[in-house]
Amino acid sequence: MIRNIRLIVEYDGSAYCGWQRQENGISIQQLLEECLGRMTGEEIRVVGSGRTDAGVHALRQVAHFRTASRLGERNLLMGINSLLPADIAVLEVRGADPSFHARFSVKSKVYLYRICNRPVRPALERNRAWFVWEPLDLARIGEALPLFRGTHDFTSFCSTHTDSPNRIRTILAIDAERDLSGMVHISLEADGFLRYMVRTIVGTLVDVGRGKLPPEEVAAILQAKDRRRAGLTAPAHGLFLKDVIYG
Repeated sequence: MIRNIRLIVEYDGSAYCGWQRQENGISIQQLLEECLGRMTGEEIRVVGSGRTDAGVHALRQVAHFRTASRLGERNLLMGINSLLPADIAVLEVRGADPSFHARFSVKSKVYLYRICNRPVRPALERNRAWFVWEPLDLARIGEALPLFRGTHDFTSFCSTHTDSPNRIRTILAIDAERDLSGMVHISLEADGFLRYMVRTIVGTLVDVGRGKLPPEEVAAILQAKDRRRAGLTAPAHGLFLKDVIYG
C-alpha cells in the first residue's frame, strides 16, 4: 500500500541554494530525498509547499512524499533527523489523506521578515536579519501597509524573471512591529507570492521608513507595473517562511 506522508520542516537556509533541487548546489529538497531514500530503500520525491530562495529560512515548511515503506511515523521522524545536518530538522511526520498535496492544497502562506534596526551591526543575528542602521519610522510604514492589502497586480514588486505570467495576488494580512531589542518584524499572509515579492515589498517599506519614499506612493507603484519604481530587494537572510495554511 502506498502511503502519503506529510512533513513539517524547519531549516536555516544559509548554506543552501534554496528549497528546490538545482545543479549548482545542495538544496533542502535534495537532502530530504536522499535521507528518506536511505531509510526506505526507495527513490523518494519530496514535494514542498513552494520554493524558498538561497539563504531564505523556514519555521514551518510543509512537504509530502509517497512511500510503500512500513516504517512508522515516529521511526521516520527519529530516523530522518538522525541523518539530516544540524541546520535542517523535521518537526513532524504524519500520514495524510491520499488527496493531500503540499503545493496544490495550499490556501495561503505566511512570511516573516526580520530587520535589525539599531546603530550597531548584530553578531548573533547576522544571518537571520537585515541590518539597517538608519532609524525606521514605523508610523510611516504603518501608513503604507493598507495599500498592499487586497488583490493587486504585483508586477512592480517581483523579479523581472518571475516565471508566472499571472502577477495578480491577494495579500490577506500585512503588519509591522518593533520589539524591545529593536528588531522590526514584518509579517505578510497571501494566497500566493511571486519571486522576490516579499523582499521587494520589504525593501520598499524600508525606503518609506527611512523617509526616502512617501507612504502614499505605494499605490502609484502598484499601478505602474514597473519593477524600477519599487525599492530594492531586501537580502534573503532576513526572510522566513513562517507558516503554510490549508483549507
